[in-house]
Amino acid sequence: MKQILFGFLIICFVFLVACNNETETTSQGKSESAESDGTAVKEEKEEKDENGDSDQSGIEETPTVEPQYMVSDNWSLVPMKEGVNENVVLLTIDDAPDKYAVEMAKTLKELDANAIFFVNGHFLVTPEQEEMLQEIHDLGFSIGNHTFNHVTLPDVSEEEQKEEIVSLNDRIEEIIGERPVFFRAPHGANTDYSIEVAEEEGMTVMNWSYGYDYFKPYMDAEKLAHAMVTGEGPEVDISYSLLKPGANLLMHDREWTLEALPDIVNGLREKGYEMLDPNLIQNH
Repeated sequence: MKQILFGFLIICFVFLVACNNETETTSQGKSESAESDGTAVKEEKEEKDENGDSDQSGIEETPTVEPQYMVSDNWSLVPMKEGVNENVVLLTIDDAPDKYAVEMAKTLKELDANAIFFVNGHFLVTPEQEEMLQEIHDLGFSIGNHTFNHVTLPDVSEEEQKEEIVSLNDRIEEIIGERPVFFRAPHGANTDYSIEVAEEEGMTVMNWSYGYDYFKPYMDAEKLAHAMVTGEGPEVDISYSLLKPGANLLMHDREWTLEALPDIVNGLREKGYEMLDPNLIQNH
């Protein structure tokens, strides 16, 4: 009896050892399999990264806008190919950001109207003025160069002309992170050298077709709106309309111009004109 019991215990012991070995082998196999799978996934990911096949769905490239208009010899905007809308006008605001430029930008934004704000460096000397320029830029408006001190360029040396233009580009870039792509000389008075400097800086030179808000008779919102929409300024001897397709419209950072903006934009639209997006203008 003792021999039978002893034999039974030996059989149980052998069975338990065998089961334990099988469990360890299975666990080891699963561990090795998991490690192998993990390595395979890692290798596959690295291979995708090297081949540029990894998921880049969260990264979007800024689309390139194809130019559709160019500045003509008379400073108007003309289509570069057939099928492009001719009935456009370009709104521009000079001498910003003085007092009303931010409000003007907000008004234009509400009206869904594009414009270029030509800025002067002497309006960019305080943190508050820097913030004004940044806000205009953040609202989506193009920033242009109108010289640092609003000097009459033909009256100063070539060295001063270059300083007036380039130093303002540097200042604007320092504030908004971009250099201007449009240049307008104070009083529309360019020189061959100032045009050369502007083009070397990668800017398109432009003057204007007409503007009235700097004439005393039109320092009134109602009169100004009528003059800008009709193109006529009889009180300054412009008894005929200067409003034509592609007209480049000059305005300034002034209180009466701010008040007139809604009527100007809506009036031009009623005449069938679209406010041109400056991004569609060919640049040098």
